[in-house]
Amino acid sequence: MSLSMVVEWKRCLPVALAALLIVGCVRGLPQGAPETVCDTMLPFHAGGTVLPENSVSPFTVETSSSVVGQGQTLRVSVSGVPAGLNFGGFMIQARNRNPPYQIVGQFSPSRDGTVKLMNCENSVNNSATHSNAGPKPQVSIDWQSPVDFLGQVVFNTTIAQSYNQFWVGVPSNPVQVVRRDVSAAVPLPTPNPPNNFNVNFASTRSPYVPPNYVAPNVLPASEDTFYDGCGQSKNCFGFPDGCVASKSCVSLTAVTVRGDIYEFELRSGKGTNAAYVAVGLSDDAKMGEDLSTECVPENGRVNVYTSYTSASPYSANRANVPQNTARLLNASLVDGVIYCKVQREPLTVVRGRSFDLRNGVYHLLVASGSSLKEASVGYHDIGRLPSANAINLAVVQDLSGSTQLLVRLHGAFMIAAWIGTTSLGIIFARYFKQTWVGSQTCGKDQWFAWHRMFMVTTWSLTVAAYIIIWVELKRAVWHAHSITGLITVILCFLQPIGALFRPGPNDKMRPYFNWGHWLGGNLAHILAIVAIFFSVKLPKAELPEWMDWILVGFVVFHVLVHLIFSVSGIASDRQQSQRINTFQMGDMTHHHQHAMRNGMSMERKMDAPYGGLRKGLLGVYSVVLALFAVVLILLVVLAPIEKVFG
Repeated sequence: MSLSMVVEWKRCLPVALAALLIVGCVRGLPQGAPETVCDTMLPFHAGGTVLPENSVSPFTVETSSSVVGQGQTLRVSVSGVPAGLNFGGFMIQARNRNPPYQIVGQFSPSRDGTVKLMNCENSVNNSATHSNAGPKPQVSIDWQSPVDFLGQVVFNTTIAQSYNQFWVGVPSNPVQVVRRDVSAAVPLPTPNPPNNFNVNFASTRSPYVPPNYVAPNVLPASEDTFYDGCGQSKNCFGFPDGCVASKSCVSLTAVTVRGDIYEFELRSGKGTNAAYVAVGLSDDAKMGEDLSTECVPENGRVNVYTSYTSASPYSANRANVPQNTARLLNASLVDGVIYCKVQREPLTVVRGRSFDLRNGVYHLLVASGSSLKEASVGYHDIGRLPSANAINLAVVQDLSGSTQLLVRLHGAFMIAAWIGTTSLGIIFARYFKQTWVGSQTCGKDQWFAWHRMFMVTTWSLTVAAYIIIWVELKRAVWHAHSITGLITVILCFLQPIGALFRPGPNDKMRPYFNWGHWLGGNLAHILAIVAIFFSVKLPKAELPEWMDWILVGFVVFHVLVHLIFSVSGIASDRQQSQRINTFQMGDMTHHHQHAMRNGMSMERKMDAPYGGLRKGLLGVYSVVLALFAVVLILLVVLAPIEKVFG
């Protein structure tokens, strides 16, 4: 053997050994990457002598959107730069961007069978790898977000271009998981195709932690400097009310005016999981017919949109709204905090209405929410607040939030009337006509005196509440709550008018009046309770959804008490009947007849049987009813209750 042949043989030996190692790995792991490497995603070659690349990966991980709803599907793609650059092996996971960086969501199998799903951290299909070791320019896979998670996720990927060249933890841009108004996607079935993986994974590193991300070509907003100049060189406004002074706003806006340049800065609060932040220009501090500027993270960067809001139904619509009247100057998405600076034209015409920033005065309405709709933003469940005064944006001043006093009074009056006084008034009229017999107040039987007092109070509170809400709204707004409420008010208003024309006790029309009065009162009571249920869903009320359960508790308690009163009434009537029937009318002597008349006279002066039970049950009912009314009134007055105790 010549010297040149020996040298050539030594040069080729490592390559041959590497090839044998590759073949050995393939044979040793016929099912691909083992689930023991879920934490590290780190390939292991030749006893750990091959280390991952430290250079910038020539492969990218991209998502079809930067925002996805809970339970919905997102497309994730791994490809090379430039296009056509092939890779062989990969492993991908979606992890919570914040500690403890847990793996979240599920992958769906690819249609072409190039992907194998993995079960990591005792969860099904939450990681994926390839099913064949052949070269591939791109892999796309569907990922379904969890239904119980809100926040940001990052797709981390290990990509192997060859046996000794691979990159670990290649990240995607953050994806925001938000609430959505549309139905959640249904998970796809999970087949288990055969897998060949030419890179062996081993657990040799601590879990991969995704790096912080700043949207490309944008500038972050410093939390320390955003408030600088508020009230001096720019108007600042946010919620909760008074947060600008304490620098603790959940969401806020700042408006700077320099000549004909109108700059709006918007920012969401940290830890709010906001899907958008917006500011509206309103004539009346109420949502509807307003010009809205929205900053929304999409596809790895923050975009700006202009919308026109409507009050019925409450929504923000971008259709037929010019999008060239606002220009995004800079923006960022850092640790879930949305920031943007937008320059608006001094004059914007939307649907025939002019918004003149030079000469007009407007209320600022700041809002943010955790959900998006198709081509729109979702409900402002994180919060909203209009400024108390309409201002010219060029006049720098301190701004405070608009009060909700009239709305709170309306709700408190209606609950006091229809949960409290009406319920008691009906109880007295229905079950206490044969109780406290012979006792009167102001010349009237006790049951009637109390019934009239409670129902007059109901009438007064209802009329006052209706006037108050008209003063607040200044216009008709039609929805389920307002329609049922209006019918309730009409019935309530007619009840005392009908009572003024009540026929005498012996009048043949008296039974018809009694039935009509009973039907009108009970129908009004039922509709009022339904209207209160509808009010929980109103954005303006800002009531917690769990208030429905308190209302359900009241209804169950109210019905149960009526049932007990009814059963005791039946027993009372039966016992009274037995008393009368003890006198046998056919065999009576004059003495017996005289005794019967005296007995019936005494009967009319005595309470019906089980009077003590009725009085005791009334006491319990009154106390529990008062507790229900007080709790509900506090929820209305202190709304949004989460901010009071948050």
